[in-house]
Amino acid sequence: MNETNLRILLRARPEGAATAEHFQAVEEAPPSPRPGEALLRHRFLSLDPYMRGRMSGAKSYAAPVAVGDVMEGQSVAQVAEDPTGRFKPGDWVLGGKGWQRFSAQPVSGLVKLDPDAAPVTTALGVLGMPGTTAWVGVTEIAVPKPGETFVVSAASGAVGSVAGQIAKRMGARVVGVAGGFEKCRFVRDELGFDECVDHRAADFPDLLAAACPRGIDVYFENVGGAVQKAVWPLLNQFGRVAFCGMVAEYQNAEPAPGPNLAQVVRKSLRLRGFIVSQHPAAFTEWRSTGGRWLREGALRYREDVVKGLDRAPEAFLGMLRGENFGKRIVEIT
Repeated sequence: MNETNLRILLRARPEGAATAEHFQAVEEAPPSPRPGEALLRHRFLSLDPYMRGRMSGAKSYAAPVAVGDVMEGQSVAQVAEDPTGRFKPGDWVLGGKGWQRFSAQPVSGLVKLDPDAAPVTTALGVLGMPGTTAWVGVTEIAVPKPGETFVVSAASGAVGSVAGQIAKRMGARVVGVAGGFEKCRFVRDELGFDECVDHRAADFPDLLAAACPRGIDVYFENVGGAVQKAVWPLLNQFGRVAFCGMVAEYQNAEPAPGPNLAQVVRKSLRLRGFIVSQHPAAFTEWRSTGGRWLREGALRYREDVVKGLDRAPEAFLGMLRGENFGKRIVEIT
């Protein structure tokens, strides 16, 4: 094989905000598959907020990326070579690993994709980890009841957009929070949310209160920061908060001050964080349910595709700043 393997490495751990200087691009020979492995040619790379945590050396639920190692990430790939014979060259699979053109992966961990059933990129977004995260967060953690007010932050993003649609199907009144007029228009008109509030507005707390005249029964947290601060006083008695992510705070050098937790007692609130990898059965369940809704036209999604693996660092940093519109994916050209 004459092609080289472009790899994006973690050059150094950020202290505070990550920048392009924390990444390094190198060209190497593609790996050779070991027994039980297939050589994969990555086609589409998923960029997700959790990757910022992997750049840190702080103790977390998963091991950090080592300095000098390839950045962590999941890819949709095509099989370039499979000595095991399980896959044919050209087969589409989910299971490529790392910010790189090629990887050698155990065939036991690869999921074959049918490009005729759904666009292969959906395995990274609406039908993949983000969609499954929304499914778990809404149906197992938050569990909105018909008529309740359900608020979700980052509502135009990969997780929030699906979470709101699931809550709507469960009978809730769904209010999204997004950044900017176009994102809010998409959330209302395309996704079918009842309301969407622009968190960039100067009077955002007042606008959110007006959009939730009966208060907030369930909050699906993706952002933290100022959005969480505006939501907190609006939570109703016996309100629930599903903590999925805090993307507005991932670049902070020091933890942001939290809300007044006395309300947890006064309002009998239920707060629960969750990690989707702790719910392995949900991935198959969501692929089946979400795939059916997608074929029926009942599940909407949007992808934000950036071309070129060399642009992955800037695309990732832009996503942390909220510059993406939908699920951010890198097309590895």
